[in-house]
Amino acid sequence: MYLSEGRTGKQYKVESIRLPVQMEKRLEALGMTRGTEVDVLNSKSRGVLIVKVRGSRFALGRNITRNIIVG
Repeated sequence: MYLSEGRTGKQYKVESIRLPVQMEKRLEALGMTRGTEVDVLNSKSRGVLIVKVRGSRFALGRNITRNIIVG
C-alpha cells in the first residue's frame, strides 16, 4: 500500500521509495529510509500528510506520499 493511503494513528514500515533520485536522497537525509517506521499523525484536507519519522515530524504532499510504499 502507499503511504498516502495510511490512516491517522497507525504505524507503517517503509518498503520502497519511488521518487526522483534527488527527492529520494533528501528523504534519506531526513531519516526516511527503507525499513524505517513511520507514524501517520494527521491527514489534512488539501492532501498534506503529517508523519513522524525517527522522532521528527514532517508534512509531506500527496504527490510524494503516493510514491512511498509501506507495509
